[in-house]
Amino acid sequence: MKAIVQDTYGPADVLRLADIDKPVIADDEVLVHVHAAGVDRGVWHLMTGLPYPVRLMGYGLRAPKTTVPGMDVAGVVEAVGKDVTRFSPGDEVFGIGKGAYAAYARAPEDKLAPKPATLTFEQAAAVAISGLTALQALRDHGNVQPGQKVLIIGASGGVGTYAVQLAKAFGAHVTGVCSTAKVDLVRSLGADHVIDYTRDDFSDGAQHYDLILDIGGNSSLSRLRHALTPTGTLTIVGGETDGRWLGGYDRVLRAPLLSLVVGQKLGGVVCSENHEDMIVLSELIEAGKVTPAIDRTYPLREAAEAIRYIEEGHARGKVVISVDAGGSR
Repeated sequence: MKAIVQDTYGPADVLRLADIDKPVIADDEVLVHVHAAGVDRGVWHLMTGLPYPVRLMGYGLRAPKTTVPGMDVAGVVEAVGKDVTRFSPGDEVFGIGKGAYAAYARAPEDKLAPKPATLTFEQAAAVAISGLTALQALRDHGNVQPGQKVLIIGASGGVGTYAVQLAKAFGAHVTGVCSTAKVDLVRSLGADHVIDYTRDDFSDGAQHYDLILDIGGNSSLSRLRHALTPTGTLTIVGGETDGRWLGGYDRVLRAPLLSLVVGQKLGGVVCSENHEDMIVLSELIEAGKVTPAIDRTYPLREAAEAIRYIEEGHARGKVVISVDAGGSR
């Protein structure tokens, strides 16, 4: 089968299109014939092996253990392991797998869900990781409530576009922060107010928020706290700097410690990849409350270009790789 492979950590140049064998599934896994795969910042981290602690999390110290990148996946079940009970060959599914940038990928049964009938495969491939992160950041860590003022920094990105829609679905008053070129997108997602960070400062004291989601930003904790109410909640979703050891995650480490001495709840969120929350997302999608925002779709052979596009910060919403079912076997 055709697949994107990498033999070493590095920039997108390490990726190449190759012919490899189909993956072999375990008893609790599903073999998915991939129609589309999502691209997110996490793929870049695993491709480069940065920051270095990523390598200590079981992905390989000197070289990636999984040579085919990609996690977000949508496609049709080709085969199932003997312990799988939720799915059968022919089912259309989406979720989180291993080696999604290929004609076939493995996925644990408990990280898949039936594909919403209202979505294309390309749309469905953009849901799981970003949608789960946004859902859990708002609902579980943020404990968002109807009528609360919510500030979403990075509202035009993969997680941010879901966060805006989900916060509105939970009944919050939503303010999104993004660049000039992305203001219209964030407004179209339902944001009540949009701040163009090139012109205005969300921390100028004019507004205070019950909940702030900082998605991939690098604002200081003091600046973020200044925009919170005295008992507000800050949820940090990732963080991007050039640091090779912490890469911006130092704020996530410091935030809970600061929470011990202030009235605000400060911390980060780690996405829990689970079937139950994917069903929640599916129900919201079927109800018309959430729609994936797709910026660009690339063919499999241009996976490196798709990742570069994400790395350069151009994406408005999600980027997807479409796998050519006719020529990818």
